[in-house]
Amino acid sequence: MGEGEKFIVLGGRPLKGEVEICGAKNSGFKLMIAALYSDSFSTIRNFSKIGDVLSTAEIIKDLGGRVEFDQNHVLRVSGKGLAKQRFSQSSGKLSRASTYFIGPLLKHFGKAILPNPGGCKIGRRPLDRHLEGIRALGAKVNTLNGFFEITTKQLKGGPFTFPKSTHGGTDIMVIAAATAKGKTVLENAAQEPEIDDLIAFLNKMGAKIKRTKSRTIVIEGVNQLKPAEHEVMPDRNEVVTFACAALATKGEVFIKKANPRVLKTFLEALKTINARFGVEKDGIGFFYKGRLRSLNIVTRPHPGFMTDWMGIWTLLMTQAEGESIVHETIFENRFAFVDQLKKMGAKIKLFNPRIVKPESIYNFNLEDDRPEYFHAARIFGPVNLKPARLEIIDVRAGATLTIASLVAKGRSELKGVALLDRGYENLDQRLCKLGAAIKRVKDEKK
Repeated sequence: MGEGEKFIVLGGRPLKGEVEICGAKNSGFKLMIAALYSDSFSTIRNFSKIGDVLSTAEIIKDLGGRVEFDQNHVLRVSGKGLAKQRFSQSSGKLSRASTYFIGPLLKHFGKAILPNPGGCKIGRRPLDRHLEGIRALGAKVNTLNGFFEITTKQLKGGPFTFPKSTHGGTDIMVIAAATAKGKTVLENAAQEPEIDDLIAFLNKMGAKIKRTKSRTIVIEGVNQLKPAEHEVMPDRNEVVTFACAALATKGEVFIKKANPRVLKTFLEALKTINARFGVEKDGIGFFYKGRLRSLNIVTRPHPGFMTDWMGIWTLLMTQAEGESIVHETIFENRFAFVDQLKKMGAKIKLFNPRIVKPESIYNFNLEDDRPEYFHAARIFGPVNLKPARLEIIDVRAGATLTIASLVAKGRSELKGVALLDRGYENLDQRLCKLGAAIKRVKDEKK
């Protein structure tokens, strides 16, 4: 998807109209992996036709499982035919999903041999939080020629406390413990809505999983799981993308299926900056009605301000009056897109805040930090962005630069569209329906 393609964008037009969001990127692919516990087909509805889903399907097929795509955003997945316990190096680089397969592969084979996960280069993904949990369930983990070899006769439930909040680590433990023998109690578990979507699907398959407190998940292991039907929750990151696009271009967009319950922190921030929105029964409308005010935000695990929102929020703050600060605490190196915004005339200064106890503030492993990494941005606005030739470096940066190009009056070019397609289904086409002028063409210099 998007390989060797780029966007040609003619900016300066306010976005207006209605858009419907797709199934959550951070939910769909892991439901597919959980479905491998059953030899019969599970049906997953409202999946997004994005790179992460397609790459997960490729991995499943390569391992011998079955994936069937139907019309109307419906797919079916079955673990019948799984024949491999080892990923190829190329399969592992397709996405960050490789460690999510630990549970189903151990259940089928008692062994899983996995490469280091791929995905966006936005900082290290600390696998220690994933693998320590798997060890706590009785598995042995060894490294072998760049692969992780994980073995066990049967996973056994027990207590485990995550040292820091980890979305992926919680997902992986929930999937693995679903068929472990006995009870597993996860403490300091992440509480993102996409995790609860996974839990809902596994429970439909016959799992016994319950979130007893905001950060406590109790899992009573079962021996077998059955096929189930499930509809992927709507993507809250898409809501934020289209909402900020409407506000930054001084337009008005109604987003169908937008759920205010999973967007509380974002909506509160909009109130503070004088952005307008209206919650309806079937979605939320966002519209520009006067100058935006600056605001300082700090990214946090849910229910805090999401790290995936910080790029496009940074872009929005270039259109707000005054000085804003965005402090990123989840990943150690997520401001690479700022150089691209500076090419467009954005006034942004990167810096590192003085932190007395960084281990209590930063969610990444401090040993992964580097002197050249910055953890905060000071943004000065409003500025008139100018068109430029830009390079997309990851999914969320791609959305940020696409919207920035819609704000800038004139012709911009964006290379690296394939990275954007990993997380957004036809973002260019859906923006065009709102009045954007975006053309997807071959990148002849690729």
